[in-house]
Amino acid sequence: MTIKIASAPCCWGVDDVNNPHLPPWQRVLDEASQAGYQGIELGPYGYIPLDVELVGNALHRHQLYIVAGTIFDDLVAAKNLDNLLQQTRDICRLITRLPRPPQVDGQRFAAPYLVVMDWGHPERDFQAGHSERAPRLSQQDWQRMVAHIRQIAAVAHSEFGVRTVIHPHAGGYIEFADEILQILADIPYTEAGLCLDTGHLYYAGMDPAKWLRQHASRLDYIHFKDIDLAVYQQVMQQRIAFFDACAKGVMCPIGKGVIDYPAIRQLLDDIGYRGYITIEQERDPRHADSSLRDVTASLHYLQQAGFN
Repeated sequence: MTIKIASAPCCWGVDDVNNPHLPPWQRVLDEASQAGYQGIELGPYGYIPLDVELVGNALHRHQLYIVAGTIFDDLVAAKNLDNLLQQTRDICRLITRLPRPPQVDGQRFAAPYLVVMDWGHPERDFQAGHSERAPRLSQQDWQRMVAHIRQIAAVAHSEFGVRTVIHPHAGGYIEFADEILQILADIPYTEAGLCLDTGHLYYAGMDPAKWLRQHASRLDYIHFKDIDLAVYQQVMQQRIAFFDACAKGVMCPIGKGVIDYPAIRQLLDDIGYRGYITIEQERDPRHADSSLRDVTASLHYLQQAGFN
């Protein structure tokens, strides 16, 4: 087996830890296990507790392991750096003390990873998917963000041996083609890898297969989503925040949307990708009652498409 499929708490609507409607983290682990997954991401900082014994026992009961932790926060503001580095240490300390995920022959870096995503800017959130009208960072702000990511990656690697991967995300300041290319130019692969997300690429107007192929040499980890084309076309005509679009159902189970996953399976064979892929399907957590059905359907679809 050259690819292992994992899940993530965002499939249950877990993106904002302050949302009062989030399902209990124990339910997410239970349903991920029921659906047939062995790997799952930690989710946003503060959702799953930082208690090694508590979380380790829960993972053991459900026969799960953690494939990645996540920093999903403002990477730009100077005043947020201390918070970002605290998150880095807390997350890496936890994931490196839990049982390690199995590794795949040919995998470049060992899981678990630290996935880093910029978030928290309303001026970009409401322009998600609209490159032509989304504001860009000033050169000074961009360089500060780059410096922050490099410091996160240095701490994760030097103190914990964890590989950092940069995840372009709809509604953040690393979303569109020019921003992805610039971040790859500014942060060497020796310091951090790339986690491309098929759904975020499509949402931002890019061809996922093209970007996976072109940046294969920087690709350490992948996220899979699918896009409901009718809902996507609708929300692109609205002034709407990204997660409000997700609440409308713009993300759908794998195989139900517009992205050609059999072609992507062939592409990953062509580029020799080995390692982990995590399925995501953002939603309103008030719709989490359909999460088990959807994450099961996505996994079964990918297995039938040759991802096993």
